[in-house]
Amino acid sequence: MKQLITAILLLVASTTYAQVRVEGVVKDSIGNPLELANVIAINQETKILDSYGITNNEGRYKLNLKENAKYEVQVSYIGMKTAKEVLETKSENINKDFTLFEDRSLDAVELTYEMPVSVKGDTLVYNADSFKTGTERKLEDVLKNLPGVEINDDGQVEVEGKVVSKVMVEGKEFFDGDSKLATKNIPSNAVDKVQVLKNYAEVGQLSGVTNNQDNVAINIKLKEGKTNFWFGNITAGGGDSPNDGLYMFQPKLFYYSPKYSINVIGDLNNLGEVAFTRRDYFNFSGGFRGPSRSSGTNINLGNNNLGFLSTQNNRAKDIETKFGAANFSWAPNKALDLSGFAIFSNNKTEIQENRNLQYVNPDSSDRNERTESNTLQNSDLAMLKLSAKYKPNSSNQLDYDVFGKVSKERQGQGLLSSQIGNVNQIETSSPFSINQNLNYYYTLNDTNIFALEAQHLLSDEDPFYNAILDNDPTNNNNPVNPDDNLPDPDAYDKTALDLGLDGAQLDYNIGQDKRIKSNQLDAKLDYWNILNTKSDINFTLGTILSNQQFDSNIFQVLNDGSEYNPTPTINDGLDTNNIDYSFSDVYLAVHYRLKSGIFTFTPGVSAHAYSTRNNQFGIETTDNFFRVLPDFNMRMQLKKSEQIVLNYRMQTQFTDVSKFARGLVLNNYNALFSGNPDLENALSHNISLNYYSFNMFNYTNVFANINYNKSVDNIRNKSNFEPGSVINISSPFNSDFADESLSASGRFQRTFNKIRGTLSANFNYSKFNQLIQDIPSVNKSFTQNYRAQIRTNFRTAPNIEIGYNYRIQDNQQGRGGNLKYYTKAPSVEVDALIFKAFTFRTDYSYNNFSDQDRTINTYEFWNASLAYRKDQDAKFEYEIKATNLFDTRVQNQSSNSGIAVSATEYFIQPRFVSFRLRYEL
Repeated sequence: MKQLITAILLLVASTTYAQVRVEGVVKDSIGNPLELANVIAINQETKILDSYGITNNEGRYKLNLKENAKYEVQVSYIGMKTAKEVLETKSENINKDFTLFEDRSLDAVELTYEMPVSVKGDTLVYNADSFKTGTERKLEDVLKNLPGVEINDDGQVEVEGKVVSKVMVEGKEFFDGDSKLATKNIPSNAVDKVQVLKNYAEVGQLSGVTNNQDNVAINIKLKEGKTNFWFGNITAGGGDSPNDGLYMFQPKLFYYSPKYSINVIGDLNNLGEVAFTRRDYFNFSGGFRGPSRSSGTNINLGNNNLGFLSTQNNRAKDIETKFGAANFSWAPNKALDLSGFAIFSNNKTEIQENRNLQYVNPDSSDRNERTESNTLQNSDLAMLKLSAKYKPNSSNQLDYDVFGKVSKERQGQGLLSSQIGNVNQIETSSPFSINQNLNYYYTLNDTNIFALEAQHLLSDEDPFYNAILDNDPTNNNNPVNPDDNLPDPDAYDKTALDLGLDGAQLDYNIGQDKRIKSNQLDAKLDYWNILNTKSDINFTLGTILSNQQFDSNIFQVLNDGSEYNPTPTINDGLDTNNIDYSFSDVYLAVHYRLKSGIFTFTPGVSAHAYSTRNNQFGIETTDNFFRVLPDFNMRMQLKKSEQIVLNYRMQTQFTDVSKFARGLVLNNYNALFSGNPDLENALSHNISLNYYSFNMFNYTNVFANINYNKSVDNIRNKSNFEPGSVINISSPFNSDFADESLSASGRFQRTFNKIRGTLSANFNYSKFNQLIQDIPSVNKSFTQNYRAQIRTNFRTAPNIEIGYNYRIQDNQQGRGGNLKYYTKAPSVEVDALIFKAFTFRTDYSYNNFSDQDRTINTYEFWNASLAYRKDQDAKFEYEIKATNLFDTRVQNQSSNSGIAVSATEYFIQPRFVSFRLRYEL
């Protein structure tokens, strides 16, 4: 491996030198510099485009050419006649200026060779073939080669530091724009152009009156012959593993025509290649845009999903995946567009973990806990969406969407705790939700625009929890010794008695039923009046109406199988909940936008009439108040691709029904929760500053942002541990102290000919207040992440990517002490096209996980694959792929839960070797 890296680095160095730089200025006939003019150099011997450039705001261009060669240089600009000139290079650099003249015929720009990158207004167009090396198989591989485009750790596409909000193919939405499904499944050989649409507006009628500068979409243009014809591929394979046989089957089929499109994706495998994770499912919004998102109100309906352990980097001890998805779009006429998708996913996962937890502010060092757990998960996840867009003319547009999600999940866990003993836990849930969206946009004339947006959400969740804990019926009443105040060694039995459970049973078999029903309507009416070319004013009248019903009940299953309803000796004997919670917000907002030079100012203010009510145990608690919330946006457009954005927003934050419910809720084997009906709202101040720059002249991509948030009267928890135990009972309260968080990130990327270097850093600091054993505790967390990367993009030579990641997690847990964890992770990836028929890929990473005193663990991952296809147009490809060649069985990570810092040892799948056959349609 070291010899291969050395050889490639020498190759990189050799291609960097022995070049001639040609540079100059492109102007029009009266001497004005032309920004974003295209300059290309075609080798007259090979007829290949050797270099290209785009002029900057000063009209300057730069080309890197070979010595002692003959080139035709072409300079083009929309509306101008293309200039051509033949240059012969020697060993000296060349200065050459060009003057372009108006083309009165206004014909299309004449080019004998296609530009790798071109700019058309707010659209950046990449010619995919100009960046392909022959080893690409899916869209993700193509995007990684494009300057200014990144695939982040979550699989999302980023352009100039902004996450892409929508992915389309031939102008048609691909699974509602989900970038991960697109990048992982669209075949690379079908991609002709990648169009990056900056300042993207979902509704064209609003493009001139809304700030869309942060919206980026991608449209994939297909190669000729890929439309009106099925394309895609089918992959099948298998292998052997230490435990069982390996299998995989992955059909990916696509059809596009001017009127309709169909996409079908399938995936069955037990190789740990997860096509659609549980996180993907719950984060999948279906493309919905909540009207209340920008109103100044932040209402959280809660997250009542199961406490599923999540896989780390799609790794676990064992993973089986079944995934199927279909997407369609149909335009029966010019005015009507119909579309929809259906997704189904089943994941069976086994997760094994060993975890060390250090709790906040412990009264004894014995409070710290070590757990060993083995968990089996089964998730059936499904979603369906149907959409209609009716646009009879440019002045009217009506959109309607209905989006349904349903799931059936089960998690069973066997756990051994150093504090509690043996615990068996079972969690099940079968929730569903239906989300409807109705939008109507009407343009009265050039100066008056109206928009009505309404969204309705209906959800029903039924999580069930069951815990079985060890019990010694003969030792349930040992008190705490008053002389030395030592805790009862069977502290979990003490808590069981606090719950009023029957202590004469062989074990404590505790169950809890919960039911949460949510019904919410968000609606608003907008009116824009365009005052002149520099300013407009926007009035918004809106409302948010929400109702939640929450029921829960704790019970005990006795030895004879009967159920016993206990009465706790704590929490006023309340262990059930039956609460009705209602929320309403009626608001009026006004925003004024003014353009002045390079600045755009958008100050705004919203006035809200709030009302909350919760009714439980025959007692009704209400809160009615009025609040004015300001917001402000400023944009400073330094250049076409360089801007600074400042945002400020004040928000009122509201919590969900579960925080108000007074009865006990069993969140975990060692965590009980009781709500507070007298909770009040919190007020937050958020300010952010962002800088973006993408220099097409030298392909330098820079972005940086800093975000500060301060919450006043925020809802925090007070936790009281049982004496000498890790079992705690928590309840929420409005903190008298402000919570603060500060995050900053930045990335600098520069392309030098065929080499791209990237430096990035992320910082996250948070401080929040809570009560532990009724004593104030200030928790501080500071995480730093640094990354450096060098990547090559040669068309005929092997390509390499070398990276280094360094992470520091610093946790200051009140009087519980400070804990620091460090992760150092160098990595290398190599891909090469050998003899134009073999594709070789390999990646290696080394991880060092340590604390302040010692290295806790080191582990390595090495994967490799070798594929053969006769030529680029061959129908069949044969591949052998090996994962985890070092047979690493564990990896490590650290995390912070608020009341504890944990270091986790996580078990993963062993070495797999599989054989695959891919057929291209």
